[in-house]
Amino acid sequence: MQTITLIRKKAKGKAVPGTISFPIGEKTLSYPTLENADFIIPEGTYPVERTWSPRFKKLLPLIQNVPDRDGIRIHRGTLPEHSHGCILTDMGGMSYLQVLFNIIEQKNEYNDEPESAIIQISNA
Repeated sequence: MQTITLIRKKAKGKAVPGTISFPIGEKTLSYPTLENADFIIPEGTYPVERTWSPRFKKLLPLIQNVPDRDGIRIHRGTLPEHSHGCILTDMGGMSYLQVLFNIIEQKNEYNDEPESAIIQISNA
């Protein structure tokens, strides 16, 4: 199972900066994130899968089982207003997230099942 980690920093007005990290091969990549303080995802561990986004018209990571919420994704954005609960990252971070999900979705050589992923969200 692949683990994505999000560690949030202290809010600055409506902007909640953070760092998202995930493994690619033997390296761990980290990128800045931004969330909207009005729609923050509770701390915890959530399953993640890449699904089709009707809004963005492409495959994007979907965070599942967020209490009282659905459709929470990781996508590109630069302002808190771009997020109503989603985790925003820059274009470089999104490109590497797509690579991560391509790796996860590859079939496991032993049981022909795709790997799964989780995101662990915590406040610094």
